[in-house]
Amino acid sequence: MDIFRKNRAFFLFLLKFGIAYLLLSGMYWLYLSQYDAEKNEVDGMTKTVARQAEAFVDFLGEDAFTRPRVHESAYRFFINGKSLARIVEGCNAISVMILFASFIVAFSTTLKRTLSYIILGIIFMHFLNVARVGLLCLSFYYYPQYKTVMHDIVFPAFIYGVVFILWILWIIKFSGNAEKTKT
Repeated sequence: MDIFRKNRAFFLFLLKFGIAYLLLSGMYWLYLSQYDAEKNEVDGMTKTVARQAEAFVDFLGEDAFTRPRVHESAYRFFINGKSLARIVEGCNAISVMILFASFIVAFSTTLKRTLSYIILGIIFMHFLNVARVGLLCLSFYYYPQYKTVMHDIVFPAFIYGVVFILWILWIIKFSGNAEKTKT
């Protein structure tokens, strides 16, 4: 029992993180269960990311459009008439946002400060994710030889790097935990 008392803060962090992660993941699963994969229905958030990434690439000067896939719960992303990518549920970054929010809850402070940071962080991550999807499709168009590296390494490193920076910023600047460790 002494180990639990000595490491109370660590175990409290794990408990809060675990509960938040399971709760948010469960809510996301319930959201996704509304859509019938056998009927190739695409969830609303994935649809939004596909459409906003299309608008982003259009804004950058390319002719982009998306179309629902016929035999899959996904969207096809086209640039200048060339089919380049599938936008699937995993592209909407909700799982990354759940991970982000769970960590912030685990280092929570006041309810208002915690919720404000989570909401602003998720909005920020959403816009970065839309840009990530659009830029990823542009990289597929202009540099198809680097498709695997861009998809599997560069762009995930970017989004997880941003999440890591937001976590550090939360701990150092906003949570009040940095001051607690100084005393």
